[in-house]
Amino acid sequence: MSRAQVEIKAKGRPLGGPVDTWIQFRLIPFLTAQLAKAWHATLRVRVEGGDAVADLVRQDERFILSFWHRRLFGMPLAYPFQRKERGVAILSSDSRDGERSAATWRWFGIHAVRGTASDDGAKALVRMIQAVRQGWDFGITPDGPRGPLKELKPGVLALARKTGAWVVPVTVAYDRAWTLNTWDRMIIPVPFSTAIVRYGEPFQVPAKGDDTVEGAKLQAIMDGLEAWAEAPRHG
Repeated sequence: MSRAQVEIKAKGRPLGGPVDTWIQFRLIPFLTAQLAKAWHATLRVRVEGGDAVADLVRQDERFILSFWHRRLFGMPLAYPFQRKERGVAILSSDSRDGERSAATWRWFGIHAVRGTASDDGAKALVRMIQAVRQGWDFGITPDGPRGPLKELKPGVLALARKTGAWVVPVTVAYDRAWTLNTWDRMIIPVPFSTAIVRYGEPFQVPAKGDDTVEGAKLQAIMDGLEAWAEAPRHG
């Protein structure tokens, strides 16, 4: 039995028989990841504001990518950085869907920290803090996993405050894309379109700063990035 299967079964999830387990948590994640990678490979990618983030990598500083959930499909494009040992991590729930999601992101070299912010926020925050302190960068959708759409939740600020990691707001815009009929209005680029990864200026959250002030600051930056991404001028 593979290490991945052992980890799944050890968590006690009702995964079904061996064939179902293989299909749901090995085959489907593999096919999904390869399709997404092939999709990304067709895109013409440009980067704006990436020098400051690259400087953080060179200085061995940890950072938290903060992006709205609807931009999730393009987020692997926003982490082209090479760390000496670790890379980027995300939060993934302990459910069957979360296990499938974690197995999919693994094909992108993205580490999944297990937990659900909406169900047990304190426990999830502790696991995220541990991951950053172990050397992982982190990717967070502050309006995930179920919304409200583009409404900032406090997890990203709490993680930044507890770890000293830099907050890096980011978005990915396309000159041609589809909008899905999902709660987050997920954006999927048309193959062979242009993708522009735009980073906001990195900043740190003061250890004793005002959460209301810092939250309003990040909300405003991310709203500005979203307005820019929605403007019909990318190409």
